[in-house]
Amino acid sequence: MRSTPIARPASSTVEDYLKAIYGHTEWQEAPITGTQLAARLGLVPSSVTEMVKKLTAQGLVTHAPYGAIALTDAGRAAALRMVRRHRLVETWLVAGFGYSWDEVHDEAEVLEHVLSDRLLDAIDAQLGRPTRDPHGDPIPDAAGRVARPDAVLAERLAPGARGRVARISDRDPEVLRRIQEEGIGLDTVLTMAELPDGAAAAVWVEPLE
Repeated sequence: MRSTPIARPASSTVEDYLKAIYGHTEWQEAPITGTQLAARLGLVPSSVTEMVKKLTAQGLVTHAPYGAIALTDAGRAAALRMVRRHRLVETWLVAGFGYSWDEVHDEAEVLEHVLSDRLLDAIDAQLGRPTRDPHGDPIPDAAGRVARPDAVLAERLAPGARGRVARISDRDPEVLRRIQEEGIGLDTVLTMAELPDGAAAAVWVEPLE
């Protein structure tokens, strides 16, 4: 007897929207607005407004007029599926193909939509079922469970405070390169004063006594 296939969003555009909404609130609590979502996706607000209406009709998001956008349970499940795909692909590219951590995002944006579930699971197994990607972002497991470290943005700590690097944002490749040039990576223990310019707004650390 064949199992029922898992329902998937209708298009890569839908998947990108759900992933972007999830990503906005993953490391902070403020919900995303239409204007912020448009900026995150590099689109004009009117296009985002129309797509959000479609996502609402599909039961994937909730959105009050001129208010914040939030994922429903179904939307969150679909978003986590795409987040898992994206982060596994990034990890795979670094581990298996020699990509640097500032190069993998754009490649993963393409590959995450086309890999079969079977191949993705094989990649996951080959990598040893990793729990975080090269930037420290948690990789959801196949059931959608996420274990996020108890970390805070480095710019919130005093210059002399010490912390262990838990996550480095991949939104600015230039900042990533500067951080790498300083020999800073995941699990590096440092004081906040050791971070290069611009890094305190891109690095999350687990504070140490």
